[in-house]
Amino acid sequence: MLTACAALLAGCNTTEQVATPDVTNAPAVGFARIAPGSEEAFMLNVGRRTYFSAGSAEIDDTARMTLDKQAAWLQENRHWYAKIQGFADDPGSAADNKALSTRRANATMAYLISKGVDPRRLWAKGYGTQRKVRDCPEQECRAQNRRTVTNLRENKD
Repeated sequence: MLTACAALLAGCNTTEQVATPDVTNAPAVGFARIAPGSEEAFMLNVGRRTYFSAGSAEIDDTARMTLDKQAAWLQENRHWYAKIQGFADDPGSAADNKALSTRRANATMAYLISKGVDPRRLWAKGYGTQRKVRDCPEQECRAQNRRTVTNLRENKD
């Protein structure tokens, strides 16, 4: 029995290496076909949403980082137009939310223009509380509705 155990252990003590394929840097499935300068590249690599504090249309530092990337991308890809859509969450009247969402869209557009994007390629529209990301009672949840979305267009509509 001792001889059998020794023979089994000897078989486990091999130095032969099994080769494993190096796939850690391979393109992820589904992402290999995203063309540079495409709408998909903009959404994935730049980001199209900018968020705001409650009741505010002020561009904060986090929003500036996103908008700086948007401005650089739009300057590199001059064939795109951009519709800036503004949104608000629930508190306040419908008229107040519509006005706030319009101010957010205009502030976003003005920032992009200040970074060199041709104003003829941009336009803004506020939607108030329409088109919510989520309809929820918690303040933290509603925060995602306080936003602008930069939507790329092939033509100005």
